[in-house]
Amino acid sequence: MSRIAKKPLAIPAGVEVRVDGNTVTVKGPLGELKQVLHERVSVTVDKDNSTFSVFVKDANDVGDKALWGLFARLIRNMVMGVSKYFEKTLELSGVGYRVNLQGTKLVFALGFSHPVEFPLPEGIKAEVNNNVIKIMGVDKHQVGQVAANIRALKKPEPYKGKGLKYSDEVIRRKAGKASAK
Repeated sequence: MSRIAKKPLAIPAGVEVRVDGNTVTVKGPLGELKQVLHERVSVTVDKDNSTFSVFVKDANDVGDKALWGLFARLIRNMVMGVSKYFEKTLELSGVGYRVNLQGTKLVFALGFSHPVEFPLPEGIKAEVNNNVIKIMGVDKHQVGQVAANIRALKKPEPYKGKGLKYSDEVIRRKAGKASAK
């Protein structure tokens, strides 16, 4: 059996999980998320809406085991997201590199001849504080994808470490020309 989905998973207070056919809807204080289930996966919610369980058609099939754990984790992430925002933090380093939040878009000065504008998608919020960007949202996948798209604007380079990097990312530095002599 899938060890992730083996036990019923708890639903915190203030979060509601509904199953309508092959669609799971999770509603909480921060928003609402939906997930379409695979045809071999089913979800049941207790009557008091305190736990949910994920089941598959064949618990001995390797493919079904993978789907079992996947959908248990996806729904768990949805439950966590509507009760507390997921966050990714990026740091901008480099002389003259700046970022400003203007409404629903981030405006970067990244050493190009023009400012780079990054519009934030629906459901994503951002905070900027001294070249530290915090991306927040209820959908874990969307938060990670937006953070990756922002990082791709100017990846950190290995010689001086200039660019956008995740706060917990370690940049492997290379020696410059002077060390070759």
